[in-house]
Amino acid sequence: MSSAAGQDTATEPDRPADKTGTFSALRIRNYRLFATGAVVSNTGTWMSRIAQDWLVLSITGSSFAVGITTALQFLPMLLFGLYGGVIADRYPKRQILLCTQAALGLLGLLLAGLTLGGVVQVWHVYTIAFLLGMVTVVDNPTRQTFVVEMVGPAVMRNAVSLNAANFQAARLVGPAVAGVLITAVGSGWAFLINGLSFIAPLTGLLLMRTAELHTIERAPRAKGQLREGLRYVAGKPELIWPIVLVGFIGTFGFNFPIWLSAFANKVFDSGAGTYGLLNTLMAAGSLLGALLAARRSRTRLRMLVAAAAVFGLLEGAASLAPAFWLFAALLVPIGIFGLTFNTTANATVQLATEPVMRGRVMSLYMMVFVGGTPVGGPVMGWVTDTYGARVGFLSGGLISAAAAAAVGLVLARAAGLRPRFDLRRGSGRALVSFVPREGGAGSGASPGGASEGDPAGEGDAGGGAGGSAPRLTPAA
Repeated sequence: MSSAAGQDTATEPDRPADKTGTFSALRIRNYRLFATGAVVSNTGTWMSRIAQDWLVLSITGSSFAVGITTALQFLPMLLFGLYGGVIADRYPKRQILLCTQAALGLLGLLLAGLTLGGVVQVWHVYTIAFLLGMVTVVDNPTRQTFVVEMVGPAVMRNAVSLNAANFQAARLVGPAVAGVLITAVGSGWAFLINGLSFIAPLTGLLLMRTAELHTIERAPRAKGQLREGLRYVAGKPELIWPIVLVGFIGTFGFNFPIWLSAFANKVFDSGAGTYGLLNTLMAAGSLLGALLAARRSRTRLRMLVAAAAVFGLLEGAASLAPAFWLFAALLVPIGIFGLTFNTTANATVQLATEPVMRGRVMSLYMMVFVGGTPVGGPVMGWVTDTYGARVGFLSGGLISAAAAAAVGLVLARAAGLRPRFDLRRGSGRALVSFVPREGGAGSGASPGGASEGDPAGEGDAGGGAGGSAPRLTPAA
């Protein structure tokens, strides 16, 4: 949490945190192949996203239609996400990824053919967006959980952060190139490059040395595995509340295709080049946030909540920015804190989960994160169309900040803490801190099963991969 009792130190006071190099995971050959292929396909994906949003906006003139496109792409995750996790837990992940990456590439080529042929209509974009979402149902949890097979638990935090850095590095290049291509020759060429870009990850997967992959227990085929996964998450406060927060932020706080296209088109009266620039600036902040996260060897629940709160407040501030340069500048810290929240949540959930359950837990994580878009996308699109881009962006930021505050209070209560407000001035005084409640959980075991002495909310994400689960105990 943003402020808690005790010092902001390592979550396990009796053991110093291991130092992690920023690029530790890249020492592993299989991960290098994975990351190289990913940066190529991610660049193509970002080009396609920008081109898709702008194509829909050009055809319809409606931010609501952009929201519908985004919603259709993520609706399958909401409907079928848990089934994707079951598949990821049951079958070899490398073989699954070979199939899903090939399918994503073919869909990109199909959209390119329709657009370059001059026959594309908005329902074509809707249909392909939905089919992309169906493939992602399986691809997403498989890619998330394949990381630990490539690198092992010791450097998994670093690999998760480098995955995010990889994605954001591509985001620096993709939107800028897409903006130039759309202006010069149209959206179709961006879709073509995206389809061809999937050759890179397919090549990387084929070149991997399977003998060097870490052996992970696979779940046998059995009835009731979906319910088993839900019961598992429901019984762990260190899993359920981060996932709840991820759901709120994903549903209401990450609707940037709607807001940035509306700001570029309607507030600043600009074109696709400006839309690409805004995405690039946010990506620059996200890349910086990912590289900072890659150096951390601990994952704290307090950081998760604090990053979400600051992210929401910065969105609110950007929505009120009176000038283009101020709005654009605020996108950089929004990117930093949004990415910090993402990587912290991802590592917290993965490392607190037993390996045999990880696919199902991560499918639930992704289901609430991106699966909320079918609800949040149209709602935020309608608000943006009806009341303007500024009100749409402001409402998303305020909901995100409020959700962070609520989850922070729930986690504090689970740890036997209460907030204390100190309005007196003085060095070293915190405006808000968490202290043990009288008769609270401070003298006994925490809901997460941790021992005494851990600063509140500073739980180290672990357990499922060889560490201890995120702790919810107050300071001794």
